Amino acid sequence: MVKANGISFAYIKATEGVNFIDPEFNSHYTGATNGGILRGAYHLAHPGSSSGAAQANYFLAHGGGWSPDGKTLPGAVDLEGNCGGLSQGALVSWIKNFSNTYHARTGRFPVIYTTTSWWIQCTGNSGAFGGDNPLWLAHWGPTPGPVPAGWPYHTFWQYADHGPNPGDANRFNGDEAGLKRFASGHHAENNVLI
Repeated sequence: MVKANGISFAYIKATEGVNFIDPEFNSHYTGATNGGILRGAYHLAHPGSSSGAAQANYFLAHGGGWSPDGKTLPGAVDLEGNCGGLSQGALVSWIKNFSNTYHARTGRFPVIYTTTSWWIQCTGNSGAFGGDNPLWLAHWGPTPGPVPAGWPYHTFWQYADHGPNPGDANRFNGDEAGLKRFASGHHAENNVLI
């Protein structure tokens, strides 16, 4: 049904921290697959509760993997809410630990979901991730707004918390062929606009 409404991809919540698996993940992921929609999983980070590596491994063990099958988007780490009680430098290290662990196990860097204001507050507007990690920018409104330091642009944009389809409303920054290349991993850099 949502494919007929113009939906070409979906990110589905898989895990939080190291002790929560979304009970709806498998049915939503299977539904997206059966509907012909490119799909990926996301992990709601709890940086103050355990290491980035522990959370990346938990995510990977419970649906957050990636394969070059042309249907699976690289996993995303959802960074929002409070800063987990960590200093800006410690949080940057936590994100690097998550990202590097995910990359070592899948060959892809995870997508980072965040808002520019969260990124500035919690990481000090670190520019350390723009070369490797695609940005999924949450900014509700008619334009994406400014991106955090290090990223020349967003790869995905969450522009509303609802729409005509279930879940939040998101756009890929490119065409459908570019989205398929992104899913397949057939591009030089994760952040190249394709």
